[in-house]
Amino acid sequence: MDALNQTRVAEFVFLGLTDNWMLEILFLIAFSVTYVLTLSGNILIVVTIVSTPRLHTPMYFFLSNLSFIDICHSSVTVPKMLEGLLLDRKTISFDNCIAQLFFLHLFACAEIFLLTIMAYDRYVAICTPLHYPNIMNLRVCVQLVFALWLGGTIHSLVQTFLTIRLPYCGPNIIDSYFCDVPPVIKLACTDTYLTGMLIVSNSGTISLSCFLALVTSYTVILVSLRKQSAEGRRKALSTCSAHFMVVALFFGPCIFLYTRPDTSFSIDKVVSVFYTVITPLLNPLIYTLRNEEVKSAMRQLRQKHVFLMKSHT
Repeated sequence: MDALNQTRVAEFVFLGLTDNWMLEILFLIAFSVTYVLTLSGNILIVVTIVSTPRLHTPMYFFLSNLSFIDICHSSVTVPKMLEGLLLDRKTISFDNCIAQLFFLHLFACAEIFLLTIMAYDRYVAICTPLHYPNIMNLRVCVQLVFALWLGGTIHSLVQTFLTIRLPYCGPNIIDSYFCDVPPVIKLACTDTYLTGMLIVSNSGTISLSCFLALVTSYTVILVSLRKQSAEGRRKALSTCSAHFMVVALFFGPCIFLYTRPDTSFSIDKVVSVFYTVITPLLNPLIYTLRNEEVKSAMRQLRQKHVFLMKSHT
């Protein structure tokens, strides 16, 4: 409580991505388009899966949840970044900064757990297909989704508590375009070595353990594919390769940013942009471009929409 009582900083100031106004205009246009495409692409996937009965399977249930998380994840940081690109002074209140930090880690951790669950789902489907309906039934899927949100909430509460308990009474300039734990705790008016190590340990344990679980599951899947038919191998490899691309795109920046000591590199902002802006857009592109079932369902949904429009005219 003493640390909280010492907090005197009312707002933080972002340095943003650049101080070049021409680059800011280019970034504003590019990231605005990216954000709109991210929202529309992920919303389209959710609507397609919900409205197509044949896609009511565990794999697509988890995929719709992934799209929902990507919508939330990008919406935590991108609107504030776009606002900063429009304004000369890029500020955020202390309370809003902590809220942004909390939801950023909530959705990021939820996505980590969900990608791990999706790998487990593919492992069961490919390695034990006869038992798949019993193992991955609706009740289990709902319980797994509840567990990932619970785990993400606990992780985010830990990160937020470790950050907010520090006193912030001096500098308030964040060398970033959003509030995250590493740049924020650098502004604390106390030694943050122990807190930083606890934060890195918490994030690092989750990221690395889930990544190792993913690599292990895909290794087992690849080994088991030798026993499959040619058509079975083709279909399994198509699904798993799309999933593994999403895993690599998400875990790469995540591990780079959150599993190292209190150090910063000039490339951090580029990695952060990829992690918060680009990856949520790539996920729907990867899954739709490489998944014939989803593309077919989208075409049918579009045809149905066109038919309804014509029937009302």
